[in-house]
Amino acid sequence: MTPQVKPAPARSAREAYSALLPELMLADERLYCLDSDTGLFDPAAFAGAPGRYLNLGIAEQSLMGTAAGLAASGKIPFVTTMATFAATRALEAIKIDIVYNRLPVRIVATHAGLAAGHLGPTHHALEDLAVMRALPGLTVVVPADAAQAEAAIRQSAALPGPVYVRLGRKATPDLGGGGPFEIGRAQWLRPAGDGPGRDARRTPGDVAIIACGPHPVLAALRAADRLEARGVRATVLNLHTLRPLDVDAIVAAAAGTAGVVTVEEHWRSGGLGGAVAETLAEHAPTRVTRLGMPDVFAGRAGGQDDLLRRYGITADAVVTAAIDLITAIPGGGTDDPDLSRV
Repeated sequence: MTPQVKPAPARSAREAYSALLPELMLADERLYCLDSDTGLFDPAAFAGAPGRYLNLGIAEQSLMGTAAGLAASGKIPFVTTMATFAATRALEAIKIDIVYNRLPVRIVATHAGLAAGHLGPTHHALEDLAVMRALPGLTVVVPADAAQAEAAIRQSAALPGPVYVRLGRKATPDLGGGGPFEIGRAQWLRPAGDGPGRDARRTPGDVAIIACGPHPVLAALRAADRLEARGVRATVLNLHTLRPLDVDAIVAAAAGTAGVVTVEEHWRSGGLGGAVAETLAEHAPTRVTRLGMPDVFAGRAGGQDDLLRRYGITADAVVTAAIDLITAIPGGGTDDPDLSRV
């Protein structure tokens, strides 16, 4: 059966995180919340954890240095800031103070991708996945909905070493299906050829769609529905963890297909598409079409949905890319006689 996107309730991953963290801190005295004046937290929510909510203001490098000191002292700090500031302004402190020392700091980055589109390119976070997945030993997680964000935060508390969790800004639907969320293990949201008694994950589709993040995963699922109506079998993989990467899932999803379409809210270079292309080039050479932000800064401020449409991070773009991959293969095609129709 095809998992369906539930129309309601839509929840914000960052708000789910802000509600969950005080609860976790009550149960574990090692946990601290370090804030950068985001306005995300109500200090009163931490009444049961006195002295463990620290608002350091808009000083991201100091934020990371303080987190490193706490972690070196046996604490587990959760650091909250906007993704663009974590990946650029505070990068040296993350690299040297936290990652180099393998400290258990959880960097929870909000307003990822084009979520802060209305604030312009200074606040667009389109490089963070490329930057963070390049750092040795840093776990990198991109939940696709609020429920996955909660699971990622709970699981991260028990992980060794540093963790980067990438969250959006606005509410998005909770996804159904795919099985339990587990850091480091991709979710099969649309196994091609699903059926009783079959290993659906290894049943080849015509094309594989690999996505991460709320809007790209939703676009991938909607595209798969449209492709199915045209006789195209599409596997959809939610590759929510970019480090450690689920290599087996990527290779299995691509096996027997015309190619892979990757979808991400990030520049096309260095993020999800880069990770998938590198993996397949090494283990199972396959054609890969990367959908994401083109190699430009956004030419204007705008709402997130508007910018996603403007730069082609949409279900329509996924359908077009999938059809292009299939029709490029000699003898390839679908049950739809008019392949020009998207």
